[in-house]
Parts: sequence; C-alpha cells; structure tokens
Amino acid sequence: MCQYSSDDGLPTDWHLVHLGSRAVGGAGLVMVEATGVSREGRISPFDSGIYSDAHAVAFQPITKFIQAHGAVPAVQLAHAGRKASTDAPWRGGKPVGANAGGWQAIAPSPIAFGHYPVPREMTGNDINRTLADFAAAAKRALTAGFEVVEVHGAHGYLLHEFLSPLSNQRADSFGGSLQNRMRFPLEVVSAVREIWPKHLPVFVRISATDWAPGGWDLPQSIEFAKACKSLGVDLIDCSSGGLVHTQQIPLGPMYQTPFAEAIRREAQIATGAVGLITTPQEAEEIVASGKADVVLLARAMLRDPYWPLHAAKELGVDVKWPEQYERAKA
Repeated sequence: MCQYSSDDGLPTDWHLVHLGSRAVGGAGLVMVEATGVSREGRISPFDSGIYSDAHAVAFQPITKFIQAHGAVPAVQLAHAGRKASTDAPWRGGKPVGANAGGWQAIAPSPIAFGHYPVPREMTGNDINRTLADFAAAAKRALTAGFEVVEVHGAHGYLLHEFLSPLSNQRADSFGGSLQNRMRFPLEVVSAVREIWPKHLPVFVRISATDWAPGGWDLPQSIEFAKACKSLGVDLIDCSSGGLVHTQQIPLGPMYQTPFAEAIRREAQIATGAVGLITTPQEAEEIVASGKADVVLLARAMLRDPYWPLHAAKELGVDVKWPEQYERAKA
C-alpha cells in the first residue's frame, strides 16, 4: 500500500484482493482506495482524486505497471460528504479550515459527525452536480486504464450518509423511507454502471450496519444489495461502521464476514469479505466455504507487503516470485 499527495494525481491507498488458493497463482486485483470524484469529495487535502483529466493521465503509468505484473488495476470512487476536510491520519486526522487547505463539507442533512463542523445541507443542484462528478470520474477511470471500479458507499461517507436515517433527515424524495434514502446512492451506481463497459466489473462498498440503534443495518443492506444487482453491479464489498462516534463494534477475527455471507445468500450477489482477516488460512476458509467470493486485504498488506507470497507458501501453492527474489523462495 502506498500514500502520496493528492495534487499529483497519485493514489493514497491500495487494496489487494485474495481469491483463495484456487487463484493465488492467477491475477490478483490492486485497488486504489478513496479517490475523490471532486475536490470537496476528498477526505483530506492529502487524498488522491480523479476529478480532472490530468489525474487520469497521471494514473496511466500506475495501471500499466500493475497490468505488466499480472494484476488487475481497480479504483474506488468516493465522496467524503460530512467527513471531508480533515487532516491526514498521520497528522491527527482532525477537521481543518481554509487556512490549512480545508473547505466547507456537504451532506444530506446539516448534522455534524461528532465534533466535526456542521456540514452544509445539499441542494438539488448539489445532488445533480455530485451525480455528474461520479459519472465523469468513471469516464476518467477508463481513460486511466482501470479495469474495475468500486463505488464507495461505506464508512460514513456521502453515499452512506444518504442511506442511514441517523445522518439523513431530509424531507424530500431523498429522505425518509428506505426507498427514498437509497435513491441517490442508486442513481450514482446506475450512472457509473452505464458508463463502465459491460465486460468490466463494478463493485459497491457498503457498511452493512452502523452498529448503532436506529441506524442502517443488515436487512436494509440486503435490500440495497438486491437493488444494486438489478442495476448490474457485480460484487458487494461488505464492511461496516464509520457513520457515528457512538458505534459499538464487537471487534474480532473475521468479524464482518457474516455480513458478506448473509448478503451473498439473501441477495444472490457476489460479495467480498473484509475486516481483521489476517492469516492465509482465514482468507482461504472464507472463499472455500462460500462465505464470500473474494477477500480484500488492506492493513494486513501494510504490515507485510509480501503477504501473498507468504500465503502461497503456507497454502502449498507454487507462484512466480520476482526474479530478483527467487533466491529467497525456498
């Protein structure tokens, strides 16, 4: 995983997809995470974006490099909503003002995320413009050479904010009932799917539950996943939480995998499992037993960039190593 400044168009984060031992020797997927569809959609001034043609061009050497090494380049399109305009995580991650490169955050409703500044409620024009931003970002992602696109609808960012009744208290057609709260996120998904070639996958990342009373939960996530499937989405990436500070998360190994399993079963759509999956055996068991179709790794790769090579060895799969490293393979 890598981190760079946003203004040079380079990625802030990578995700690796592990497909189980049946595919360890095949193509993996490398995902650039949280790529802003607009300047105000970035989490921090340090995030990457794909809101200009220059960004698309800057990504091209990266996607070519990924492809040259037998992997599939993917990108996560994101808008941070009320959680935007914060400092970089390694600098504390607190909200920043205009004097530090920050900006006015927007959201479905003027409800702050904990101690963050109150966001500006989005107007109809804001909603239309943001929808257009996602569509334009998808076009640029194709120009950049990405082969998979993921719509980020999780972790308390903008699309999740529309989904959850804890953050969406609008009185118009984008708030209230489940169908209304799903309206804008589904419009975004539809716009991206319409642009993205049919032979290339579209993922949607969700928080399957807010881990908070009265919030977004698994039954609503199943309904959202069904709607996504009807629009041509190929996979639901199942995470959780991130919407409110009062969340109560029972952390433990593979703690989010049951969400992927339930959505896969009830919505009849492929799912990805994430969250405290750290060992090759855990990843293999999830895929081999049908709990999910893929496992997505992030922090495990930060701790050990050679995780795939070590996993292949532990699972007894012979994979090609970089020739410079082959002397250490035995």
